[in-house]
Amino acid sequence: MGQELLKVMRTIDDRIVHELNTTVPTASFAGKIDASQTCKQLYESLMEAHASRDRVIKNCIAQTSSVVKHLREEREKNLDDLTLLKQLRKEQTKLKWMQSELNVEEVVKDRSLKVFNERCRIHFKPPKKE
Repeated sequence: MGQELLKVMRTIDDRIVHELNTTVPTASFAGKIDASQTCKQLYESLMEAHASRDRVIKNCIAQTSSVVKHLREEREKNLDDLTLLKQLRKEQTKLKWMQSELNVEEVVKDRSLKVFNERCRIHFKPPKKE
């Protein structure tokens, strides 16, 4: 998983203001569009995108953690192997990046939900989280 993939997966969050401006009417146009349905669909798309990214990032973290563990074990057996050391460091760096992406996700999600709630709160109430 790379930064490009995450960028593509975050498109819905990056475009939320535009999406809301083009699909959810202001009060003066409220009668012409079913804003509650539009907000509901956008909310469901957002939740799906957030869950999907969360799964992908956590899956990558799990896989990379496993590789790091394996490389550490191999490194203990072959302390002189510089190629192994380089590979281990590369995977550790990748793991740290992915863990930091989880924090970025929280910021992205919070920002999107804030914008969504400002615009859709009178049209749609998201279900309570369990």
